Amino acid sequence: MAPMLSIVSAAATYTHAGPLTSLAAHEARLLSLPESVAELCAVVQGLLVHVYWDRAYGLVLSEERKQAVQIRPAAAKLDAILALDDRPLTVTRPPQLRLAATCRDYSLLLTAFLRHQGIPARARCGFATYFVPQHHEDHWVVEYWNPAETRWVLVDPQIDEVQRTALNLTFDPLDVPRGRFLSGGAAWQRCRSGGADPDTFGIFEYKGMGFIRGNLIRDLAALNRVEMLPWDVWGLMLPPHELLTSNDVALLDTIAHVTVGAAATPSADAVEALYACDARLRPPDAWLA
Repeated sequence: MAPMLSIVSAAATYTHAGPLTSLAAHEARLLSLPESVAELCAVVQGLLVHVYWDRAYGLVLSEERKQAVQIRPAAAKLDAILALDDRPLTVTRPPQLRLAATCRDYSLLLTAFLRHQGIPARARCGFATYFVPQHHEDHWVVEYWNPAETRWVLVDPQIDEVQRTALNLTFDPLDVPRGRFLSGGAAWQRCRSGGADPDTFGIFEYKGMGFIRGNLIRDLAALNRVEMLPWDVWGLMLPPHELLTSNDVALLDTIAHVTVGAAATPSADAVEALYACDARLRPPDAWLA
């Protein structure tokens, strides 16, 4: 198969919903969705409010409202959104009627909407450099396949005008420069080579190679259309870093190599084979219901 046909074929894998992005239960609600990536991002932003940005929108979310971030499936998130406000999804809610969310939830919904439109899309778990100076913040974004440009475009659906202004961003969140977001694999490689300090990767007090390992494995899962919660921990994430065996480290290095390659050259078969090779890389099936 010619290289370009191979890339297009691999990208098409990501038009299919995974267990957490299936929206079949809301088929009728989705008919009114716009088709452009920019408009879909606006829809997502009109449905969600980030738990760490609530005050920027004039809110103080209660602890009860914040529990919505524990919802894994996109369909269940739409249920919760519609319980707050039953109007069409394209109607921008006032902040007090938006569902509490994290970056993963913005990425999950956009990925689900894009796949519903037949656009190849995948959530990516890693670290952004544009929230805190000299720091790599735990973060999720979305890649979608742009056939006209034959490339995966990186989108941050969380960043609306409120956040873009507050962060003084000089780039377009609809086309995030590759150097401003590092996947879990890229972060692992950079820190393993001594090119970056692992303690500059994380969120709050959670940082270091153990945290990076978690995002590396979550990113592998996301590339297999399994977009877990940012704090879900399983399998090879669990051992203390100093107790990893040489075989464990070699496997993690392989994951980084394969998933970083996926940023430029879609390799759905490679990430699928790697994900299947060791049960410690896959979350419990019960979490995907």
